[in-house]
Amino acid sequence: MKTIFQDKWKMREKRDYSRQIAFFNRYSLLFHALLACMLVFVIEVCSRRSLVDACVFLGSHSFAFFFNALIIFFTMSVVYLFRRRMLMRIIISCFWLLLGIINGCVLSQRVTPFGYTDLKCISDLLTMTNTQYFSKTQEICVIILLFALVVFLVIFALKGPKFQGHPHKVRAVCFCAGMGVLMSVATSMAHNSQQMASYFANIAQGYSDYGFVYGFSSSVMDRGMSKPSDYSESKIKEITQTVSQAKETASSYTVAESGEVVSDSASQDQPNVICVLLESFMDPTEINFLKMSKDPIPNFRALSDNFTSGYLTVPVVGAGTANSEFEVLTGMNLRFFGTGEYPYKTILKETDCESIASDLSAVGYGTHVVHNNGGNFYSRANAFSQFGFDTFTSKELMNIQEYTPLGSWPTDDILISETQKALDSTPDKSDFVYTITVQGHGSYPEEKILENPQIQVSGAETTEKNNQWEYYVNQIHEVDKFIKNLTDMLSKRDEKTLLVLFGDHLPTMGLADEDLKSGDIFKTQYATWNNFGLEQKDADLAAYQLLAYTTEQAGIHEGTIFTYHQAGAYDTENEQYQNKLENLQYDILYGERYCYDGINKYPASDLQMGVDKTHIYSYRKNADKSLSIYGDCFTNWSRIYVNDEKMPTTFVSDKQVVLPAEYAQELEDGDILKVCQVGSSNTIFRTTENAMMYYDM
Repeated sequence: MKTIFQDKWKMREKRDYSRQIAFFNRYSLLFHALLACMLVFVIEVCSRRSLVDACVFLGSHSFAFFFNALIIFFTMSVVYLFRRRMLMRIIISCFWLLLGIINGCVLSQRVTPFGYTDLKCISDLLTMTNTQYFSKTQEICVIILLFALVVFLVIFALKGPKFQGHPHKVRAVCFCAGMGVLMSVATSMAHNSQQMASYFANIAQGYSDYGFVYGFSSSVMDRGMSKPSDYSESKIKEITQTVSQAKETASSYTVAESGEVVSDSASQDQPNVICVLLESFMDPTEINFLKMSKDPIPNFRALSDNFTSGYLTVPVVGAGTANSEFEVLTGMNLRFFGTGEYPYKTILKETDCESIASDLSAVGYGTHVVHNNGGNFYSRANAFSQFGFDTFTSKELMNIQEYTPLGSWPTDDILISETQKALDSTPDKSDFVYTITVQGHGSYPEEKILENPQIQVSGAETTEKNNQWEYYVNQIHEVDKFIKNLTDMLSKRDEKTLLVLFGDHLPTMGLADEDLKSGDIFKTQYATWNNFGLEQKDADLAAYQLLAYTTEQAGIHEGTIFTYHQAGAYDTENEQYQNKLENLQYDILYGERYCYDGINKYPASDLQMGVDKTHIYSYRKNADKSLSIYGDCFTNWSRIYVNDEKMPTTFVSDKQVVLPAEYAQELEDGDILKVCQVGSSNTIFRTTENAMMYYDM
């Protein structure tokens, strides 16, 4: 009797379940609309990390809210192509929720929201475990949660319901296609009516005003550069002809023995140019609410008072160093690229690009990069090759011993000797050295780390915020000392030198326009120094104008983009100026290269990692049966290779590394020993000039 009752109950449950499924299928479009709205709201709560702010977004930006919902509704249309529709709904919902959660986490560490190009930086993120960006614990939690989600989806795929009716595949395909057309038309109408922006001058503000779903979708669909409507060979020739005429006026020319016309940049004693990116650097006295016990940047301020300086408008806030770097080195405007794009991770993966390095190399300069962070971060090793640099000394090639109080980043003092080495590596040439600092990098601790700070800071709204500002200001104070030591080193060299220093973006501290004397969170500062009497000509510039403006003062007129800027008036608001710049950028990166007469004028270089030549001199078996290898220029990133296989290695000094006993005992006569400098993803940046054959002694 009991069994019969249980069977009836199960049959009843099954009928009720079937009715529920049938009900959901019948009104699925309505449920998709409700689900899309619910997902947008939850995503905005995650992104804004505030229920109240999400409600404000719904009330004050209702059109944007429902447009975001339309995007999710559109993605939901693909469920009709599958029998396991419930599973697909869950997968799509989890996908959007996961993106929203990631954005919330990203915004807790930086100002710039999460975009499509950030997915290309995942490999960079994974190299930063146990830093203030990404801890080992967070990495483990992410892996566990993703594994749990995959397990749940697999179980649901096996046990979950299937659509029992007729699939109507043709109708489903037509519906999806129709939704695509509707989405395209709706987007065009929203752009034309200015209800939704097609370009975010301020990415963070754009995501805030128009929602994460729309912002992220824009970063997926709007990548690279669109072809300018007036792009043509005649247009480019007209621009380059104007530039050439301006260059001839500004420069004198000589004729080489070969009969080739060369500019005075190649024929005269040209100055070294040192360009220094100051990570997250700003003048703290620019912050209206902060009070400090003394001036944190007296050396930078002295340069600003006595040499050419000004505000610098950069394309990013709180993060995105590579994009400020791209503008400075190429003279190109990030505004013409897609939302949140990193050209280092997109077009420069496959295309060489004219830069200040290739321009100066063409007139005899040696060109170098020095950076106390990983060579693969932001795909820099590849990008600097595409830019035409000769050498790149990354942290893997440096014997770094000093770190910030948190231990997250190297201090910048090592960059002075490494910059000097780069200059010394080409004694018969003038040099361009691009030096990238890292000491000012975030994030900044809420707890008090510095017991006796050199500079006391107050004025922030909370104790935690004040601790963050105090830590930041004292690190910037150390960077200012680095600036003094750098100018002292350059002053001692008997070489004409132009030094350009600039902040890449403001720190990740939630600053708003009204908090700053400049009134703009996209403005940092730049300053210069020289030892050959250049006139001080202060000017506020965009990052893409910086090197054109400063090298012009030194009499350097080289390159397509840089001479274009020099021929103009550095007027960022002039539409014609921006239109011509857009055409030149497109022509060089995506077009037919009419400005080079269709040839590859600036090919990628065979980038050399580091300027030192390294060797192995000897090896010795130790009492504990380990093997010591002696040589030169070893670092914490040195790894012993046996027969081209990487082995665990203990770094002792720049002259000694050790192969642990358990591996040394496996060595056999005739094995080949060498030492390599290894970056992330097991990239070998440099190998000792010689290898040694092992024999047991």
